[in-house]
Amino acid sequence: MLKMKGKRFPKEIILLCVRWYAAYPLSYRNLEEMMQERGVYVDHSSVSRWAIKFLPLLEKVFRKHKRAVGASWRMDETYIKVNGQWKYLYRAVDKEGATIDFLLRARRDTAAATRFFDKAMRQNGFKSFRSASAVLAGIELLHMIRKGQMSTEKGMGLSFAKQFYALAA
Repeated sequence: MLKMKGKRFPKEIILLCVRWYAAYPLSYRNLEEMMQERGVYVDHSSVSRWAIKFLPLLEKVFRKHKRAVGASWRMDETYIKVNGQWKYLYRAVDKEGATIDFLLRARRDTAAATRFFDKAMRQNGFKSFRSASAVLAGIELLHMIRKGQMSTEKGMGLSFAKQFYALAA
């Protein structure tokens, strides 16, 4: 159960903003504008705080319900700029493309580097390691849900969006 007590906005609004941010190539300011068009006045900095706070919590809940992946897998390495310094992102993916795990590190740990997220990172730089780690956790969470990696008892017959919301229930 995701605890959101003391928040000014309903849980549904918070989760909608967080899901849209992690699932689609939107900025916090895009979400601020989209919510205002729907009559909800939320500041982009609030959406940023929600993403940083709740995406890692949802990713942790997801891991309890993650399906097993194939035995054959590969690892990709890439790097992103966080506050002007290079940081390294590693992703383990099985041969069907299911995400096994990911890791964001401050230092390079392996020899082979790739530029998997080069285009996306040029468009979206991060201001801190903490925010980069939190947001990437959420993006990877949504990739895993979209690829059907959630176990059947938690996500059985549910849409992509409803599986995401079920993690907060």
